[in-house]
Amino acid sequence: MGLRDIVPTDKEIVMREDDFIVSKTDLKGRITYGNKTFIEFSGFEEKEILGIQHNVIRHPDMPRAVFKLLWQSIQDGKEIFAYVKNICKNGSFYWVIANVTPSVDASGQVLGYYSVRRKPHPRAIPVISELYRQMLEEERRVGTRDAIAASTQLMEKFLGEKDMSYEQFVLSLQSA
Repeated sequence: MGLRDIVPTDKEIVMREDDFIVSKTDLKGRITYGNKTFIEFSGFEEKEILGIQHNVIRHPDMPRAVFKLLWQSIQDGKEIFAYVKNICKNGSFYWVIANVTPSVDASGQVLGYYSVRRKPHPRAIPVISELYRQMLEEERRVGTRDAIAASTQLMEKFLGEKDMSYEQFVLSLQSA
């Protein structure tokens, strides 16, 4: 089952305070591990999800520019914190604050990526939702070819006005 087969609904599933969603991917973003909580929230069975692209749970409300920033960070060997709206197999959705890091072997060679997600601060969701809505609107306005650049520019302008990086902004919302 691919993302195109999932029909989004307006039903939200809220993470519990003590939930940790953990997944690992290979260098191409294919899922190599998902903990029990990941399986629960995604709605997929483990055998369905292993080996497929992690973006199968990417909600269509997520701007592409956020994932470009995320991939750019981890491919540069840096961790990143990000708010992400994920979609479940049944079309419902859930918000997370994700910490994504490269997984390395003993010699420092990147083997894949590791993500730990937890419940976001409830006050952060309206703020980040509005920013993402504007970014997505900009992506749609300019069309596929220029979508990421235009959305990134909008985000950078927004963050520049706050004199913050994306990660500083995310962490400030989480501690609000």
